[in-house]
Amino acid sequence: MQGQVGEDAKFELAILAIVQGFYQRLLQDYLSGEVPVPVSVDVEKLVAATNEAPKALIEMRRWLQLLDMAVTPAMVRCGLTQETDPEIAEGLLRYYARKSNPGDVDRDKTDLIATFLYRNPRVPGQWERRGFALDGALPIPPFEIALTEILVDGEVEPLAVGETQRLADLDLLRAKAEMFRDFGAFLDSGITQEVRRLKRSLGNFLYHPTVLGYLAIFNAGFGKKFDTLFRAASFEIKKFADTVEKRGGSIVGQVDGMDVTVELVACMDEDEILRSDYNSSLDRFRRIIQLKRSLEAQPKLRAAAVVAGTPVVNQPLGAPTAVPGAAPAAKSRPPAKAPLPPTSDPRRIALEETKLRSVEESIRAWIRAANPKLREIVPMTSSNLILTAAEADAYCADYLQEDSLRAEHGRVLVRMVAIVARLSTEISELKRRRLTPAAMPHADATLLLVAAAKTAQENARLVLDSAAQQGHMEKVITLNASLQKLRERCELAEKALSERRKSTV
Repeated sequence: MQGQVGEDAKFELAILAIVQGFYQRLLQDYLSGEVPVPVSVDVEKLVAATNEAPKALIEMRRWLQLLDMAVTPAMVRCGLTQETDPEIAEGLLRYYARKSNPGDVDRDKTDLIATFLYRNPRVPGQWERRGFALDGALPIPPFEIALTEILVDGEVEPLAVGETQRLADLDLLRAKAEMFRDFGAFLDSGITQEVRRLKRSLGNFLYHPTVLGYLAIFNAGFGKKFDTLFRAASFEIKKFADTVEKRGGSIVGQVDGMDVTVELVACMDEDEILRSDYNSSLDRFRRIIQLKRSLEAQPKLRAAAVVAGTPVVNQPLGAPTAVPGAAPAAKSRPPAKAPLPPTSDPRRIALEETKLRSVEESIRAWIRAANPKLREIVPMTSSNLILTAAEADAYCADYLQEDSLRAEHGRVLVRMVAIVARLSTEISELKRRRLTPAAMPHADATLLLVAAAKTAQENARLVLDSAAQQGHMEKVITLNASLQKLRERCELAEKALSERRKSTV
């Protein structure tokens, strides 16, 4: 028994030594100097002196409690990089899980560390494979298996109903987050505060492998959505600032009555803002949104920015380019004695299918060539097409020809994105030319696209049913987000068609 106690003490001392080393490096960087360590916590001597283990543990725990007060969650997040040894992160995770009275800050750090481990597996693709429970029936995510090995010495207790419901509530928030395409609306919705509230309500159940495994996956998806929307807003601002500079100007817009110059925008570092603590960065996020809205209130300037060179990667073959201020085409369609409805004319259907394929290839080429941090922001004629992470992944997938659920899921996402992009182009053209004969081809194309959208929605619902039956909730969430986006675009299309009909009566 004495030997067992000694081994347990040495194991815990080894964990505490990992935490101390990590904390010291963080504080040295922050303070630009060495952190004095008490003589009583000399790690090498403590590990070697087994007889002094109980006293050594008391001294070490007290020292780390002090360092805990100095190290914030934001510092932990910045300190965990791709070069960090996973053993260090695992040691940190064990340390926080073993604390007798963890607080909210401890749980925040634990959440960050688990997410780091999920995003940085020892072997690429490690978490994509699935293991099975002992009864051979219930699939257990491999990341949850790894967390169980790190955190639990004995049998894992099943989750209570309340905790399961909180995870389900987080699932709903993740689905809601995927539907946002504007950073300002995302911040104004209060969704980040609701996520934080739900996490805090978990209390110490957060340390359960199932909960922590779920939160890591949730954080990876939710964080990527946040980053994408933020970078999209920044991308538009910087593009506009570049246009202003080329035209000889220096003032981009105003925030709180203060002029924002080209130089200030150029100095904006998205990575540095995203790395910092969310609470301290919130004011900077708000200012960026205020600047973006200031620009959106200047339609003439935004039109100038579009003309100045925003790349158009989803312009279909043969379709006119939307240039603000250009004269509408004078040539109208010759009347036909018995025209077919656009949705049943095979020639028009074939032409629209060719355009959709062209859009798919153009988006695919953009995503594959773009900076990984910007690949979900596809520039269009007058705005940006914001993709979800699942949509971008589908465009890069090499398995779309398979006869499998994942291939069906990917094909449906690719088609829905292409229809949304085409509808955006045709709605813009229809609004610009609605009082001229040149609007007719765009009205016909819009009708065809709405019909194509209905077919895509039916296909998506079939995939949704299959995914739900097989327990692939991630696919259910991503499909619902894309379906919502498609429905919204169809509503805009029908509104534009209705307005044109009224104006021509």
